[in-house]
Amino acid sequence: MAQIITESLVESLARERAFQLLDKGSAYEILSPFDGLESPHLVAQNIVPQFDDGMIIVNGTLNGQQTVIISIEGNFQGGGIGEVSGAKLAGTLEKLIRECEKGNKINPIIIYDTGGVRLQEANYGLLSIAEISAAIVALREFVPVVGIIPGKVGSFGGMSLTAGLCSALIMTREGRLGMNGPEVVQQEAGLRELDPRNKQLIWQMIGGAMRYESGLADILVEDDIPNYKEAILSIWNGEIQLKHRTKQVDYYLSLFKSLDVQEKVTPQQAKEYLNTNQVNVNIDLSAPTEAVNTTGSKWFELLANGQPSISEVPSVLVADTVISGVKARLIAVVPNPENIYYRARNGEVGLLEGWTIAKYVRQAIEEDKNSTEKRLIIPIVDVPSQAFGYHEELFGIYLACSAAVDAYATARLSGHPIVAALVGNAISGAFLSHGMQANRLIALNDDGVNVHVMSKKSAALITQRTIEELDEAAKEVPSMAYDIGSFKKLGALFKLLEGVNAKEPNSDDKDQLVNAISEAYNDIKNDNNRDLSCRLKSDIAQSSGRKASIQVREMIEQQWR
Repeated sequence: MAQIITESLVESLARERAFQLLDKGSAYEILSPFDGLESPHLVAQNIVPQFDDGMIIVNGTLNGQQTVIISIEGNFQGGGIGEVSGAKLAGTLEKLIRECEKGNKINPIIIYDTGGVRLQEANYGLLSIAEISAAIVALREFVPVVGIIPGKVGSFGGMSLTAGLCSALIMTREGRLGMNGPEVVQQEAGLRELDPRNKQLIWQMIGGAMRYESGLADILVEDDIPNYKEAILSIWNGEIQLKHRTKQVDYYLSLFKSLDVQEKVTPQQAKEYLNTNQVNVNIDLSAPTEAVNTTGSKWFELLANGQPSISEVPSVLVADTVISGVKARLIAVVPNPENIYYRARNGEVGLLEGWTIAKYVRQAIEEDKNSTEKRLIIPIVDVPSQAFGYHEELFGIYLACSAAVDAYATARLSGHPIVAALVGNAISGAFLSHGMQANRLIALNDDGVNVHVMSKKSAALITQRTIEELDEAAKEVPSMAYDIGSFKKLGALFKLLEGVNAKEPNSDDKDQLVNAISEAYNDIKNDNNRDLSCRLKSDIAQSSGRKASIQVREMIEQQWR
């Protein structure tokens, strides 16, 4: 019997994957290893860098159609996104937007093999993923953004949010898609919540077959190059209907408002539930709960000027008010001790919170669509993290967070000025979901205001370091530090407010923040750009904070042909 030979993406390296998919003789690499552009932040931590930084960009044709493949190398730092690799991905998508605006249609394909943010570069990865997400939302208006998750690593962390934003997802059975890796869930929530040693359960929860059968992936393929090509072409030619899941806010919010998680839901039950077409859209979760006074809720009350929350979900506060004569919508995520999802009771962004944020941002877009003055949207940021839990991963918390990202990015592109106020913690996927898509970021200089991708405990676990070693490394690499002063060094802040009492604000503190918001609002109105490019234009970003990010984008432009 003749041996059947298959061409595997799962077993191939990132560069091989890109060239295997494209038409022979058509492909050339942009920013190849010969350009020697490596991460400037790894050597200081005794980590050997790589000349392509684990991100491969190959331009060519697929079935004769202009295509760019961006392929992530899972064998380098777990496919983690740092400054250079993140800039290569974001910068390429931004270049495609400009080409499409000129009428040059180029199809993007992203091959995922990533654990999310590269913890050794931390907040650089956070900024990059926000920029990647923003670019995907903008680019989808021109061409389908196709994501492929073939296997080995899968797609996790902040990069799972970008996968959720793709127009269509292709997966194999070997592929995995989830926000928090099983080991991190166990670290944060305990072994009883999720045992990462139970590999069969993990694949039943977040594996490619489960995601496809639950309606969260579009095509399931066997690992062979012709199968991937056929799947891609079926998306391009319209055979596969684009689901736009992150826009299906009412459907998913209704699902998660009515879900009973008092006992663990099995993967089979979850699959059946996600495929149901009948949900109770009238369930009301807004019955009064015991108030929890947090930094975020205090600032929400101050800025709301007596306006009550209109939100149907107690853990997300929403109010329409006036800030210095400008109509504004405030949004804050706060603790709810009675949250039906017990892993999201302390102010985390979970299933309900992500979809609820999306609902009220999109509501503002819809209400203001015919208005010449789009409402100012103010995310008040005091979020400890996304929710770490079994049910969160099973039901796709990544997609809930993607929906929030999509809503904020869409609002910004629609002309809504967004000014995020960082008054407390701004951690990980929660910050990506709630705040990082803002036109401008304002922060209070307070020891309670921290920005990072993960708790120190989990960061130490993933990087195989002690907390003391992490703190020592942060002295050399500011992006690894948690304090807001170090985050300012990256150049993304519009303003850092001094002398404001974050935890017990008074009327003078409120006035300072209101004045800063007004200044940011006017700055946005005077700027023709609706993307996030302002974060690369500040003096700090250009002189030191984002030099590599800027250089990568310049080199992509130079090498494009």
